[in-house]
Amino acid sequence: MSVSREDYPISEKRPDLVHALSGKPLGEITLEAVVAGTITMTDLAIHADALRRQGEIARAANRPTLAANFDRAADLVAVPQELVMQAYELLRPGRSSAKDDILVMAETLRRDYGAERIAAFMEEAATVYEQRGLFKSRY
Repeated sequence: MSVSREDYPISEKRPDLVHALSGKPLGEITLEAVVAGTITMTDLAIHADALRRQGEIARAANRPTLAANFDRAADLVAVPQELVMQAYELLRPGRSSAKDDILVMAETLRRDYGAERIAAFMEEAATVYEQRGLFKSRY
């Protein structure tokens, strides 16, 4: 389903399109449900579709960089938090000792989680880091 810039903020204007990672509709995630114990952590996690729709809205508002960020974030929804943090650490300048460290992580994300956009981002970063000499240990 397509959205437009008029759908921003999507949780208010199109709540029918918003659901948790668990699939639970936004309208069912209430304080009462939390108190009743029927809300789980996956009910509180964002679904990749919501991020992709936010990206569509950003593109419609002529904000391509923001849209690309939402698209990459959608890629990361399926990736375990521990792996996200490992990738983050590799991308911090001076933390990775070689371009291959980042490229291996990019391939893992692409192969195991279908995270094509974030893998391409990491590959681009690895090339830039190499050009700028950022693989030198800073600490």
